[in-house]
Amino acid sequence: MKDITNLDDIKLLVDNFYTKVRADELLGPVFSSRIHDWQPHLDTMYNFWNMALFGEKGYSGHPFSKHIDLPVESEHFDRWLHLFMQTLTENFTGPVAAEAMQKASTVARIFSSRIFQMRE
Repeated sequence: MKDITNLDDIKLLVDNFYTKVRADELLGPVFSSRIHDWQPHLDTMYNFWNMALFGEKGYSGHPFSKHIDLPVESEHFDRWLHLFMQTLTENFTGPVAAEAMQKASTVARIFSSRIFQMRE
């Protein structure tokens, strides 16, 4: 297996991950209630991960604001992270893949923490 080295690798990761998300009984309904045209979302995710892993320009936005009012609990974040890690380890190994794991863990932790704090 190889490491994540370019945008094509990111697209493979993102596409495979969101295929799992859409089929997941817990996450699928949450995503399908918000996303009706998947390609723009996938394009945004390609740009996000390309920026996060390689510093490439192309992503702009405020990802937290898109998630703030989702009907999610801690098990949603756990499942999201599990599916992301599963997809990553099925396709890649190496330092960039490890960095993607760390960044995904950080995103899940921060988003869940902020969402739950705002509900209180």
